[in-house]
Amino acid sequence: MCGRYASFREDQALADEFAIATVADDVRLLPPSWNVAPTDGVRMVVERADRETGEITRQLRVARWGLVPSWAKDPSIGSRMINARVETLTDKPAFARPFATRRALLPADGYYEWRKPAPDAARTRKQPYFLHPADGSLVALAGLYEFWKDPTKDDDDPARWLVSATVITRPATPELAFVHDRQPLMLPRERWDAWLDPAVDAAGARALLDVAPPRLEPTPVRPLVNAVANDGPDLLVPDPDPMPLPD
Repeated sequence: MCGRYASFREDQALADEFAIATVADDVRLLPPSWNVAPTDGVRMVVERADRETGEITRQLRVARWGLVPSWAKDPSIGSRMINARVETLTDKPAFARPFATRRALLPADGYYEWRKPAPDAARTRKQPYFLHPADGSLVALAGLYEFWKDPTKDDDDPARWLVSATVITRPATPELAFVHDRQPLMLPRERWDAWLDPAVDAAGARALLDVAPPRLEPTPVRPLVNAVANDGPDLLVPDPDPMPLPD
């Protein structure tokens, strides 16, 4: 699974990277984070119709991490839907509908995963890793988003709609499997346009996900990242006493 990630690029840098036409006002209020956690607000790239012109434009928007299906009774279900397995995207009702027309890219500088100690190891705590491109480049996590209407709010209440998102995951590559058996699915630049295009149907979108992941560097970091209250670039400082690598 992908349960934490880092996204600390400036909004303008993301706008330039993804050729974004519109940056939503609430995006500018969202601070950079080195420890994005479930239910946090996250930045996502989508293609939607412009409210004034109706033209499809590429937009940078905010969503809550943890997808809330449109049919959910309340938003609490979102905390259990932070990830969507690529193998079962079209089988799960919560994901099949947004997969058809509401696809997103979640910009990230890397993500965290925790490696379990061996059963006979003297050290019992998990080792956190920050997995990231060695050259410091940005990655685009494949995601889905959905709208949920709060039945307790009036139709003219601007807060009646909750926008939420999930990260698609895939089996980990052999190089990273020693850390965890899953990893977020990352799309290369040449597939961004088709993935975001709402005119591409589910079959076409599924084919886009059959892609080799980028090479990532697993850096062991200190347990500071374990607490969601901790944030800042110091979370990326390598652990001076990491768990030994497996034989």
